[in-house]
Amino acid sequence: MPVFSKQLIVYYRESCHLCEHVVASLFQLQAELKYEIKQVDIDDKSQVCSEVRARYNADVPVVMYQDEVIFYHFFDEIAVREALAD
Repeated sequence: MPVFSKQLIVYYRESCHLCEHVVASLFQLQAELKYEIKQVDIDDKSQVCSEVRARYNADVPVVMYQDEVIFYHFFDEIAVREALAD
């Protein structure tokens, strides 16, 4: 699998159907838009500081690019394309 310079961060939660849908949808666009996907479990204290957990706990899934939220909850292909546009 190639390594891309752009990285999306997905804050997710285990057993979250919205999270599963968002991640699957992001993987479908990955080859075309050329980005890495870093999945971060919001409930894993070794991966997420308490400030981030408090900010996004009720909003997962949260997708971010360059420290900016692209979208919360529901997959938004247009928002992904706009955020990654060169």
